[in-house]
Amino acid sequence: MSADLLMTPLHALHLELGAKMVPFAGYAMPVQYPAGILAEHAACRESAALFDVSHMGQLRLVGDDAAAALETLVPVDIVDLPVGKQRYALFTNDHGGLLDDLMVTRRADDLFVVVNAGCKDADIRHLSTNIGHRCTVIPLPDRALLALQGPLAATALARLDAGVSALTFMTGGDFTLAGAACYVTRSGYTGEDGFEISVHADQAVALARALLALPEVKPAGLGARDTLRLEAGLCLYGHDIDTTTTPVEAGLTWAIQKVRRPGGAREGGYPGAAAIASQLASGPMVKRVGLVGLERAPVREGTALFDAAGHKIGHVTSGTLAPSVKQPIAMGYVGVAHATPNAELYAEVRGKRLPMRVSPMPFQPHRYFRG
Repeated sequence: MSADLLMTPLHALHLELGAKMVPFAGYAMPVQYPAGILAEHAACRESAALFDVSHMGQLRLVGDDAAAALETLVPVDIVDLPVGKQRYALFTNDHGGLLDDLMVTRRADDLFVVVNAGCKDADIRHLSTNIGHRCTVIPLPDRALLALQGPLAATALARLDAGVSALTFMTGGDFTLAGAACYVTRSGYTGEDGFEISVHADQAVALARALLALPEVKPAGLGARDTLRLEAGLCLYGHDIDTTTTPVEAGLTWAIQKVRRPGGAREGGYPGAAAIASQLASGPMVKRVGLVGLERAPVREGTALFDAAGHKIGHVTSGTLAPSVKQPIAMGYVGVAHATPNAELYAEVRGKRLPMRVSPMPFQPHRYFRG
């Protein structure tokens, strides 16, 4: 393990628990614990799993103009977001490509923003450079972030503070958990009900120990996190979305509210608005699709996709042998003519063309708690 890697506040606890550590986004992160990825995946689908996501970037945007200012960088309705509500957002570039995806929660005195680990330094510069004159951008490097995910996550967390049960999907609030003041949102990236818990770094280990002491909770690492989010049909930045893909191509137009679309009260005004408006009107040339393998071999990121005539039509961006679905699944981009449900495509794996079928997503039904 490189000495240059950063460590989250839970690093020593991961080692104590016997985690296998790997480099990820500049950090030493647990990819799995002794029980293994399949057991960790099952724990999240059946009970509750605890993930360390402290490598993610947390920050505050403070000031009366913060919401309107942020709308100049994202195609998302922030101004109308009520206190306590959370929204998925996208930083776009001048061509409509995606600089990052992020979560924004309106609180009484700020906007609480969580960005991806590999992008956080660039995102903070992007915010400071472009809207730092309109609001105060405050990074929160002294905060850790824990994700408790699974159908029994609410039962488990309510043992520490019964008030969390009042939260619904994409809402947040302040709670005291194991003596620590925390900001908790009912959200996550596994497709299951669950919570993301922002806590001061000095209290993160004690909180993690308190959570792991609960009968429903097991630790889980990056390996299970990836199989879970892929079964849920959720994009991983830098893989399924990046600076070359637009929200329309990625199938993320649900994140662009009517008020920000052409004809809306606050249409455009963000980077790449013209390119995205054009695609909204006429459709993209390529689309992100779900794929199910018709043979048992997994199909990995970067695999080329072909039609029946042998023409290359796209590529895979994420793939795995899905533990819950019990089939090889993947996501990728293909020309729109080949993006129809049940269309048969072929993935080239070690010189062999393996049949795959275009499938609706999510592969595993979402089980978010909406009240």
